[in-house]
Amino acid sequence: MAVEQYMPDFAVERAYDVTLASLQKEKIKAVFVDLDNTLIAWNNPDGTPEMRQWLHDLQDAGIRVVVVSNNKYDRVKRAVEKFGIDFESRSMKPFTLGIDRALKRFNIKKNEVIMIGDQLMTDIRAAHRAGIRSVLVKPMIQSDSWETQFNRWRERRMMKKIVAKYGPIDYKKEI
Repeated sequence: MAVEQYMPDFAVERAYDVTLASLQKEKIKAVFVDLDNTLIAWNNPDGTPEMRQWLHDLQDAGIRVVVVSNNKYDRVKRAVEKFGIDFESRSMKPFTLGIDRALKRFNIKKNEVIMIGDQLMTDIRAAHRAGIRSVLVKPMIQSDSWETQFNRWRERRMMKKIVAKYGPIDYKKEI
């Protein structure tokens, strides 16, 4: 398992630190974002006012936001419908199924999109496999749903390998 496959292109504290200016500088026209612990805390479905403002700013600028989540359709729909954003559920990350579906569905070129997520093992790995740039964020809260806990254990092992090869990941304030 090559460390490079899990190394994010960018790392920021939170998804909302991916600024409109930085997206425009990178010529990004779409943002794929994980749902739980990235866009919203897995136990807070309403999100924060800051998150709602971020979505509003991106949408106003014509940047499409698509949630790409491994969760079931009903769970993702319930979580994002109040924000008026598109989604792909049952994405099967670390495989590229959801990313590929979203690219095709919205006619997005790979060099015009980034994937933002809080997990190396699913979000970052899927982005690399799909050939798109990745942004690692710190999880919004430290507790995870039970399904995610096994991935976190694997992720800690991979993070040690990344640190050994490249040094600690430097979380910036924007991409």
